[in-house]
Amino acid sequence: MDSSSTLVTDLLVTDAFLITGTIEPRVKRLSTYLEEVQSTFVSVKDAKLVDLRSRNTITTPRILVNRERIVLAHEFLDAVSDTGLKALSTERELVQIRAFHVGAVNFEIAGSVRPGAYEVSDRSRRFFVIEKPRLRGIEFKEGADELAVLKDLEYLVVAKHRLSYIYDFNE
Repeated sequence: MDSSSTLVTDLLVTDAFLITGTIEPRVKRLSTYLEEVQSTFVSVKDAKLVDLRSRNTITTPRILVNRERIVLAHEFLDAVSDTGLKALSTERELVQIRAFHVGAVNFEIAGSVRPGAYEVSDRSRRFFVIEKPRLRGIEFKEGADELAVLKDLEYLVVAKHRLSYIYDFNE
């Protein structure tokens, strides 16, 4: 399959892989879909998996990803189509946090969140959004690096049950 003809709309990060492709079936925003999906596995069409350590890649027409293994997620079309939501985000109160994931590849995510968005006591939501995320612990290489897509995202959807530590600068 010619990857230049494939429209990639979604990104998932698990303990071991960066996965890009299109999650199907999905008619809602990715954060809502991940909260509401009842199935154990999320189907990703035209998937490309990049090993977070070795950078080895696997391309497949479809892969099923265990929902419990998802640490980070992003939908690429969001920033283009949701200018109203983007404008609202500048008017909300946000706090700075650093969150740490411990797994096959340990990494830190720093950025802005709604106050208390990460609280585990809020059982109604398993994911929260971190804006202007900055990642540390995943080595980005010079030149063509498959993982470089993680460097300049406007936001990431974060699975709070996959985090080990959170430092809230506001407390």
